[in-house]
Order: sequence, then structure tokens, then C-alpha cells
Amino acid sequence: MTAVNAGSPLTLREARTPEDGMYEGARILRRLAEGSEERPYEHFEVVPQGPTIGAEIRGISLARPLGDVVREELNRALLEWKVLFFRDQRLTSAQQRDFARQWGELETNPLLARGASDDVVRFDKSGGATPTFENVWHADVTFRERPALGAVLQLHEVPPFSGDTMWADMAAAYDNLPQAVKDRIDGATAVHDFIPGFARFYPPERLAPFQAAFPPVEHPVVRVHPETGRRLLFVNASFTTRITGMERAESDRLLRYLTQQAHVPEYQVRFRWRAGDVAFWDNRATQHYAVNDYAPHRRVAERVAIAGDRPM
Repeated sequence: MTAVNAGSPLTLREARTPEDGMYEGARILRRLAEGSEERPYEHFEVVPQGPTIGAEIRGISLARPLGDVVREELNRALLEWKVLFFRDQRLTSAQQRDFARQWGELETNPLLARGASDDVVRFDKSGGATPTFENVWHADVTFRERPALGAVLQLHEVPPFSGDTMWADMAAAYDNLPQAVKDRIDGATAVHDFIPGFARFYPPERLAPFQAAFPPVEHPVVRVHPETGRRLLFVNASFTTRITGMERAESDRLLRYLTQQAHVPEYQVRFRWRAGDVAFWDNRATQHYAVNDYAPHRRVAERVAIAGDRPM
């Protein structure tokens, strides 16, 4: 072992983070839009589940119409917390639809299993079932010209353990990008297509009839939230296929880096379900991940989605 000369300056080897490597360290965790102020909630209790994303709402029933004042306050909670959790609601499909319809017209998805009506999707999973949109970070239906505003999911049957769902805050994901990456993607667009996401579990003959109904669309890589004005990272591993105007290798490398941002634990909230629980999330501002770790047990859920606007 060579001794260090105490009288000479110390020189370290070069230490370098790869250009497209994930940053490790402290992060900006800002829940509200810049300039927004904290305000109390008057009609229900809000119990935070994380610093920027996820809150349990107590003291409210979703089975009855909310009324304008409560609906407006609940919408503020949705914008501020991005995903809301309601314990032990036990809604009928009609009540779930009525609740969601207070935020706009409901969306149908012919690619997923139908519940009680065309605008109710049913996920009935047991150990050998096709995994569909589990084990992948994604935002819903970004392959549409108007991706969903949000979704309301209720669990009817839960496994004895596991089967959680996670959500990621894509405003925090954008906030923490290096400035050089922000400069590169601000103003850029990306192509979204339903084929890659569904081809993992449907055969070509099942998908081909829908190609004309769902052609590829372009959306901004960085979306501006229409209600809060926050900038959001708006690419996902299921449906975003390439960044417009880039060579394939460059686009693949950048998309890989951008989609990895949802994996950062500080941007996430994880929800442990009980039968009758409901989650309501802002699909414009989040991605989610259904954890398929409950085989051979059964997990049954129903989802209603609210049609959104064209991303800007």
C-alpha cells in the first residue's frame, strides 16, 4: 500500500454519471403548482399518503350525488393529490358510473372485458389469467386523441395478500429532470399507439380489426395540465413508440430514460386494497402500476374511465 504524501495536493480519479443515467440523490417534491396556496378542506377529511401524491378521503359517501360545492372541493383534492382513496364504499356499477359522470362523459374501451355496461371495464384475474395491464407503468389510453381525464376503480374481491396498485406523480418526474433534458424535450412530440401495449397479451387477429379505429397519434412529450398549469412528463412504456423527428436509436434511448422516471420511489404512492375500496386518479398527471404478485388467488375489479381532452 502506497502512503499518501501529506504535503502534496490530493487528486481523485474522475467520477462521472452516465449521460442518460438515473440521478440518485435529493429530489424536489412539490405537491402544488407554483404560486398555489394550501387551503383547508371543509367537507371531508384528507389524510395524506405521501408528500406529493395520494390521499385518503374520509367522511364522504360516493353512493350519493355530491352536490356542486362538495364536488368542487373534491376536484381540488384530486388536482392537489392526483389520486384519492375511499375506503369501504361498496358501490354498485350504476353508483360507480354516476359518481364518475360528475366529471364528464364516460369512455368505452372495446379492447377490454366488459362489465355491467359498455362503459364499465371488468378485470377478473386468478392465478392463470392473462396479466393485461399489470406489471407495467402506464397512463390509460394515451393512444387516443383524447386520453382519459381520469378513472374510478373499485375492488370487489381481493387476494388475502398482495395485489396492490401504485401511482407515480409525473409532475414531480418532470420537475426533477436535468435542465438539459428539459430543453431537449420541451416542444417535442411523441407517437402513441395501442399495438405495443396490447400485443403483449392479445394475438394479431384480435387487434387487427381495431387498427382503423385507433390509428397512431402524436402528443406532446411534456403536457401542460389544463386545470393546474403544471408541466407533466407524458410518455409511457405501454403506448409511446417514438419521439417525432429523431433517429430510432436516439429516440429509443431517450424514451427509455424518460419512462424510467416513473420508477423513482419518491414520486410514488402504493395502495393496499380491501374489498369495497375505491381509487379515483387524474390520468393526465399520473401513471399507475398494478402489481401482479397474488397468484394463485383471485382479484376482481371494475373501472370506469372519464373522457379527457386533447393534450397540449
